[in-house]
Amino acid sequence: SAKEGTGLDKLEEAILLQAELSDLSANPDRSASGVVVEAKLDKGRGPVATLIVQRGTLKVGDVIVAGPSWGRVRALVDDRGSQLKEAPPSMPVEILGLDNAPGAGDNFVVVEDEAKARSVVDFRLNKIKDDKNKVPEASLENMFDKLKEAEISTVPILLKADVQGSVGAIVSSLEQLNTDEVKCKIVHSGVGGINETDIGLAVATGSPVIGFNVRASRNAADLAHKEGVEIRYYSIIYDLIDDIKAVMSGLLAPEIKETIIGTAEILDIFNAGKGKAAGCLVTSGVVRQG
Repeated sequence: SAKEGTGLDKLEEAILLQAELSDLSANPDRSASGVVVEAKLDKGRGPVATLIVQRGTLKVGDVIVAGPSWGRVRALVDDRGSQLKEAPPSMPVEILGLDNAPGAGDNFVVVEDEAKARSVVDFRLNKIKDDKNKVPEASLENMFDKLKEAEISTVPILLKADVQGSVGAIVSSLEQLNTDEVKCKIVHSGVGGINETDIGLAVATGSPVIGFNVRASRNAADLAHKEGVEIRYYSIIYDLIDDIKAVMSGLLAPEIKETIIGTAEILDIFNAGKGKAAGCLVTSGVVRQG
């Protein structure tokens, strides 16, 4: 149990014993490489990625490429929130400085300079774009395929979540719901709050917007109301999957409406007794006790 600490000492002992018997080691005196554990968009810090250094030593100032993202490491933060100058092999760290959030499970490497990083990322982005464009959605080549699939219903979904790991888990779970009669199509997925661009894409594709642990901005919410786009918020992945499964089964769950009576912007957070207090500025409507 990670919460209670039960058995962690035995787990650590077993790992160290296996490492010693297998003579596992890593060279700390080479360029760092490893894997992305998680990534998110932080409002104050920008893209933040949690990495595990598997080989070499990662240092502040290194230029890294992680999947389709790149950047110069501006800060290294350990699990206790302390700033580090370098991270040796097997150490998990948060890094700041990437241009966008990479995917969970992406490999990262340190490269010589920014020019090399840009060229690698451009190549990867072009490859992703080519893969998406291999089979266009509307063309004479796939007209007969579409006619054959005329009986297949498609449920389009636009998904936004707080971290990349959640996006991957939800997309994977929704794809497993596909059958010969009905399929779930993710028209767009990404990390961060729901914005006006997302609403515009939802209007163009006729898809509802699903927010997992994220909210819509005030302008996006107003635009969604104006255009008739449904936004559903979730904080539990099983509820999200169950609702989509019900829609795909033709058994639409009872509609749950959330009436927002007011919105506020958090200006600062500070300690207050045993918990936290937020200093807020009400931007619209009213905020009541309870």
